[in-house]
Amino acid sequence: MGGPGDLGLFCHRCGAELSPGEGNFYVVRIEAFADPTPPNLTDADVDADLSAAIERTIQELRQLSEQEMMDQVYRRLTIHLCVRCYGQWIENPAG
Repeated sequence: MGGPGDLGLFCHRCGAELSPGEGNFYVVRIEAFADPTPPNLTDADVDADLSAAIERTIQELRQLSEQEMMDQVYRRLTIHLCVRCYGQWIENPAG
């Protein structure tokens, strides 16, 4: 049902062409975010002067783009996988 300017849809793993409406692919949404658990602080951490640590962190962040900083905290993406690649991926998504 695409128009003349459509680029087509392809499997993100093998590059096979996918056909919307034919049931030959899966849409996979991946959401990743940094550990939301507050840090474990000791009494010494609380009593310490954090100024130097904060300054170091600021200097490190100045070396990163806005996108790089955001990617360290949160990332969401959508991929399309053909039936064969989905079957392989779902059994071992980290492999």
